Amino acid sequence: MTQKTIFLLLGGNLGDRQQNILEAKKYISLQIGEIEVESSIYQTAAWGVENQPSFLNQVIQISSLLSPQEILVQIEDIEKKLGRKRYQKWYARTIDVDILYYENEILEETEDGTEQKRDLKIPHPFLQERRFTLVPLVEIAPHFVHPIFEKTNAELLEECLDKLNVSVLGATPTTA
Repeated sequence: MTQKTIFLLLGGNLGDRQQNILEAKKYISLQIGEIEVESSIYQTAAWGVENQPSFLNQVIQISSLLSPQEILVQIEDIEKKLGRKRYQKWYARTIDVDILYYENEILEETEDGTEQKRDLKIPHPFLQERRFTLVPLVEIAPHFVHPIFEKTNAELLEECLDKLNVSVLGATPTTA
């Protein structure tokens, strides 16, 4: 089996947000695969449920021998180790790790009805709607082509209607 290239989005808005991202990357390296490229860390306004603290987000590119399903199991384990509790969709959390791309694969598996199994959809179904995902993704992979839309990440960002603030951590915030 050959190494696969995977893009993951890390984010959180509870606790020590930077430390949680660092811890998540440590566990990803140990449990999933080697981190090859990292975007800057971005401070972003909450999306979906907006009345909550701002998030820190980062996109990483990793290489792994694991299947998408195996990666999801490891992600859920890492989130649990870092105190993630699932109350409500798009709500405050210590850490969230999403699979954005797994090579050029298109995959859609839905829940089995239990609370333990999450949907697995690759590419991530909201990727093209979220500046907090696209800005760091474009930083490290502007020319990667979305396998469904057949557009680069840079093109998806240009077309994105989301206008929420996304700024490099420590930089003066700007709006789209």
